[in-house]
Amino acid sequence: MKSELLIGCGSARDKRLTCDGTKEWSNLTTLDYNQDHKPDMLWDLNCPEMLPDWWENEFDEIHAYEVLEHLGQQGDYRLFFRQFESIWRVLKPNGHLLATVPSRHSEWAWGDPSHTRIVQPEQLIFLSQPNYENVGKTPMSDFRHIYKADFDPVYVHDDKQTVRIILKAIKPARIAT
Repeated sequence: MKSELLIGCGSARDKRLTCDGTKEWSNLTTLDYNQDHKPDMLWDLNCPEMLPDWWENEFDEIHAYEVLEHLGQQGDYRLFFRQFESIWRVLKPNGHLLATVPSRHSEWAWGDPSHTRIVQPEQLIFLSQPNYENVGKTPMSDFRHIYKADFDPVYVHDDKQTVRIILKAIKPARIAT
């Protein structure tokens, strides 16, 4: 049976993205820092590990709708990569992260005072290990010394209001030596 995690669930329980066309949840666990939303688990995603360290290869899908822009600070690349490594660690091999974030073109991107970073499609390049072959050939920065996870983009679409993202966890990571 497929297992799914909805992080930063708030009071919504709708499934906004799918890999296989399934609109219903399967074996859903909800996580939020606010007990008023009645999540299955109270958890602050801004903790250093982001997701509980006892979860490893636990979920087929992690859903994060309008959550990632609330975590960390713009320019804090170390935390950015630590958070995506945490997501990768919790996903099963070939599991998926399905996320929505405000587009940088949206009035909501910086209009909401609780948004602390913009997650844009260009940043996702740094989450796929094979892209680091371009270091030295392009202006791409090299984060392989701190980032050991690996994702392949399945779907990325920016309609100027919302960026929809589906990433597949590649395990083991394809880290070039």
